[in-house]
Formats: sequence, structure tokens, C-alpha cells
Amino acid sequence: MRFDIARAGNGLTYEIRNIVIVANKLKEYGIEVHWENIGDPVQKGEHIPEWMKEILVDIIKDDLSFAYSPTKGVDATRDFLVDLVNRRGKTQINREDIIFFNGLGDAIARCYSSIRVDARVIVPEPTYSTHFLAEVLHASFPPNTYRMNPYSSWYPDIRELEQKVKSHSSIVGILVINPDNPTGFVYPAETLRQVVKIAKEHDLFLLFDETYTNIVYNNKKTLCLSDVIGDVPGISMKGISKEFPWPGSRCGWIEVYNADKDETFARYVNSILTQKMSEVCSTTLPQISIPKIMTHPKYQHYLDERIRHYERLSNIAYNILKDVPCLMVNRTNGAFYMTAVFNEAFLNSRQSLPITHPEIRTFVESLVGENVELDKRFVYYLLGATGICVVPLTSFFTSLQGFRMTLLEKDEAKFEAIVKIIAEKVEEFIESSR
Repeated sequence: MRFDIARAGNGLTYEIRNIVIVANKLKEYGIEVHWENIGDPVQKGEHIPEWMKEILVDIIKDDLSFAYSPTKGVDATRDFLVDLVNRRGKTQINREDIIFFNGLGDAIARCYSSIRVDARVIVPEPTYSTHFLAEVLHASFPPNTYRMNPYSSWYPDIRELEQKVKSHSSIVGILVINPDNPTGFVYPAETLRQVVKIAKEHDLFLLFDETYTNIVYNNKKTLCLSDVIGDVPGISMKGISKEFPWPGSRCGWIEVYNADKDETFARYVNSILTQKMSEVCSTTLPQISIPKIMTHPKYQHYLDERIRHYERLSNIAYNILKDVPCLMVNRTNGAFYMTAVFNEAFLNSRQSLPITHPEIRTFVESLVGENVELDKRFVYYLLGATGICVVPLTSFFTSLQGFRMTLLEKDEAKFEAIVKIIAEKVEEFIESSR
């Protein structure tokens, strides 16, 4: 090419998926892989109930399920979601405030790409990779972040957030992921109100990823953006990938708050919609299913059963990993991930795990050169030695060294065995260079 056509940021990787390439290489050698890297309940054995499948069969008999929907989404579904918001939230919305996308990944990409390149959204650290990548790619610079503190149960550093908002005039919005991915932290109501207060005082908009808002446990409670936003401009992101669960539907939506109160914010939302118009619409069938599934008499019981399962696995993992001396672990209270942080004093580039298969050992050693992050070094050795596939914490844009695993395994005994192996291998890894 006559010059470099790739946009800045093209060297970024999506490690949640990237590590699958490594794991699949191991499968070629006959290694059984335990997939703890990606939040797909179906892949981990979740059986979709027959009543839910029957709803979809009935929908597909209607020719309209094969047609385009309105650009913003199926009218009846948006009316249903508006009613859910308005019955529980203090801030009211209408049908035109809801826009559907082909999954939240699509919504995230369009929300960030519609922001001026010199304007930034401050994101939590660590942060979910899709938000981080979209924020970096829109501006071609590393993002501003506020820390989630593992030594304080993953509470966000509100003081740091406010200081950075004050000192960086380019910041126009605040991202909150609640419940949080990757940490499993559930925001208390007062913390959410503090974030809203900062946004109001500094004339910012709020971007809340509420994918897991209905997956909260261990006696924790939280609020939705609609409960606390008041008259601050904001967007809530929601979807069915994790809740139904139907990740393959690629069906998510945004709820827009207070666009009528801020002309600049209204223009921003309109630019998101303009992008969506170029795509015509989002997938029709899963949109039609939302009211039918959510109002089914068996739906809440089905969701409650899944939540209780995640709660049990949360406590199994916590009770095992909290006793590993070199790890900092907090109990997961929402979503379905467990994040462990290494005490950095224990890590170095000489550590390894024994891998019996010579070709796998050679392959792993080719991946863990001097410049590789130390938590990624552990993750690759763990994968090569045991077949357990987790995600290095540094891939969530943080200097904290650690790993994230899921709480999705359906067999609780198998899950407990996997976590015990991880705990043993962490200690073995740490001791290997002593």
C-alpha cells in the first residue's frame, strides 16, 4: 500500500476470544479444554427450557418475523420495555427513547463512534474489553480510567473519578458497568447517586451498561439508571444475551434518558440513530420474543434458579481462592464472573508450570517471551498444563495482574474441582522460581 491504511489502535487484541486460538491449538494435541473464558451460558451447558423454544416456534410461524422491523425496533416490544422502565423508574421515557441493535457489541460500537474524536468517556479500570476497545478506537488514544479497588471489595474510587473529570476537560461522559464485568461488583444505590452527582455538576452524560441488572445475589441490591438519573442525560444498555440466555440472538437495546433536556446530547443520540439507519434495522425475531418470554409464568422462576446457581458457584470459588496466600479475591455478587488479583510481589518472568506434552510445552513457551504480561504467562501455562482456559486480567485494560473465570459450569462438583486445580496451580506457579 502507498501508506498505512490501518486505523490507530489496530494492534489491540480481544483476549477473551484471542485465547481461544491458543486453546484450539491444544485441542489438536488431544487436550480437553475447560472453557472458563467467555460468558456464554449455553456453551457451558445451560439447557434452554421447552416453553421458551415453543414461544420461538410460534413466532417463526408468523411471516412478519422474517421481515425488517422499524429502524428503532419492533413497536410492541419497545412499548413493553417502556412500561417496565416507567413502572419502576423515577425518570419516564417513551417508545422513541428505545433503539435496538444487533447485540450490545453493536450498540457499544455505535455509541462510542458517534462521539467526537477529541471527546472522551471515562471508563472503569479494569473495564470490559468491548467498551475499552470501542473507546480507544474512536479516539486513537488510551482512555481515561477510574480505578475499581480490589482491596475495597472492588468499590470504584469516586474521589479519583471526580478529580479526573475536573482536570480533563475532554471527558464528556462516565461509563458504569453494573453489575460489573469483569469484577462481579454490584453498585450500592449511594455509590450510583455519587456518580450521578458528579455527572450533573460537571455537565456530563452517563453511559450505564446494565446487561446483568437482573442477575444479582448474595443479598446485594442495586438500582437501575432510571431510578437515580434525575434530569442528567444518559443511556442505559440492556440485552437478552445473558438473561434469557440467548447470546446468539445478537439482540440488545439502549434506553435514552433526558435527551429533551439537553440539545447537545440530543444531537449525539441522533447521530447514533443515523448510523443505525444505514443498517436499516436489527434482527426482528428475537425482538418479538422479548415480551412473550418475559411475561411467561415460568420465566421468573427459571431466572431465579439460574441466579441461585451462580450464587452457589460464587461462594464455592470464593471459599477456595480466598485462602491462596498470593491472591486477592472478592466474593462475586452479580453477573457470573470471578476475578482474582495476584500480589505482584510474588510474580516474575521465571515462573512456569510443568507441561508433560513436549509439543504443547514448546508451543506455550513460544508465547511467553520476556515482554509478555506476567498474568498472561500464568494463564498460558495453566492452559497448557491443565486445559483450563481463563482470561488474564491485564486484558481488561488494567495494570493489575490476575485472571477472570466464569461461574457458568452446570456441574457443581466439576466446578469445585476446577477451582481447586486453579488454586493448586497458582501456588505451584509462584513456587516454581524459588
